Amino acid sequence: MPSKPTACAVITDNDMAAIKKASPLVDIFEVRIDLIGQDWREVVPALEKPWIATNRMAAEGGKWSGSEARRKAELVDACELGASMADIELASDNLESIVAMIKKRAKCLVSYHNFEITPGLDELKNIVEKMLAAGADACKVVATAGTFEDNITMLKLLRAYPQIRLTAFAMGDTGLPSRALGPLIGGMVYTSLHKGNGSAPGQFTASEWRELYRLVRGDHS
Repeated sequence: MPSKPTACAVITDNDMAAIKKASPLVDIFEVRIDLIGQDWREVVPALEKPWIATNRMAAEGGKWSGSEARRKAELVDACELGASMADIELASDNLESIVAMIKKRAKCLVSYHNFEITPGLDELKNIVEKMLAAGADACKVVATAGTFEDNITMLKLLRAYPQIRLTAFAMGDTGLPSRALGPLIGGMVYTSLHKGNGSAPGQFTASEWRELYRLVRGDHS
């Protein structure tokens, strides 16, 4: 089996007790600025693991309601406050300029989310190539599964790029196989802190992922 997948717990509110409980189970946190709101700056000093700053635009499932300029400025502020990586969407205006700005301070993850379908493999590869051309240090491609075959498509995408930091999976109940198997062949698994506060359909909790991986690895301790 490849090296242990990186597990990322997504912080969607300022529940510090839940964050502390999840910390031993994951490798990194994602701070969802758009979901936490103005209090996000109060969360990060207590984090005991590296963290990704994300301020998701509404067009890709986020809740940011301010201006685009302010949305990007919050990401830059997060990098100044210690984020090890910032997530910016492929569809963002002036993508290459914001990627360059982020990379002066932290790593940059470029992301794509499709809440309707799973595009074909060739189209998904084209998306990854655009991310790399924009200067991405890591890539995240998320689609929505309508059929079991969509899971296969996402796994094939991961296999096509073993040399880069790529996370790829399909959302929804039908996409659960890609969430479970994808991290075992590359990429990062995104988890919620606990049931009911996930940031996307079909997301495991941090404890569910830890138990699943323990069983797959054959660790009986």
